[in-house]
Amino acid sequence: MLRNDLVDYLRDYLRIADYKDYAPNGLQVEGKSEINTIVTGVTACQSLIDEAIRLGADAILVHHGYFWKSEPVEIVGFKQKRIKSLLLNDINLLGYHLPLDGHPQLGNNAILGKLWQLQDITPEPSLVRLGRLPEAVPVEMFASTVSDSLQRAVLHLPGGPEEVETVAWCSGGAQNYIDQALAWGADVYISGEVSEQTTHLAQEGGIHYFAAGHHATERLGIKMLGEHLAEKFGLKCHFVDIPNPV
Repeated sequence: MLRNDLVDYLRDYLRIADYKDYAPNGLQVEGKSEINTIVTGVTACQSLIDEAIRLGADAILVHHGYFWKSEPVEIVGFKQKRIKSLLLNDINLLGYHLPLDGHPQLGNNAILGKLWQLQDITPEPSLVRLGRLPEAVPVEMFASTVSDSLQRAVLHLPGGPEEVETVAWCSGGAQNYIDQALAWGADVYISGEVSEQTTHLAQEGGIHYFAAGHHATERLGIKMLGEHLAEKFGLKCHFVDIPNPV
């Protein structure tokens, strides 16, 4: 498959024009023009690049790429090593951030909702989702469901009712969207990370907060996107999971 055709397809399929993001979505580092083998992963760290080189990848497709608005512009240190590795091996790097959180089928949030058997009842267009469980369950039981689905123990900051039914969620570092969950009257809000003030907001707002892991909540979208590309275009796609406890 030609690189430009893949870039065009993902631009339209992930609807990147709909998002105002913190990093460029699409092709970030240009490599060879023909793509047959893709490595997918959460973050374009050196370990992922090294494994892509070993697998003979023509492209790396990630959720967390480069050139974030807050990062230094100089290409030095580990940033220089990463980009040099890509260029020397003629590997394309494609990154998709918010579009891969919000996609209605393969987005991180859509997949998490299905994992937890939530009926999506979000009242307005939003990256943060609101869902309803089939029936109210003890909060400890639902916390176990989330932990088992992500193969990671969640940090539970209590504050809501003993039995829960409505759940708001947003993958990654979206702890500050707890205000949206509170406005919707959710019993639980789930995101990847947590901040010091989250404990107080949960207690005083009357909501449970689950910190389920930034990496853990954003593994499945990029994995399924690779599987989609493999099925649609006959590409070889390898999902490489670089462990990250955060």
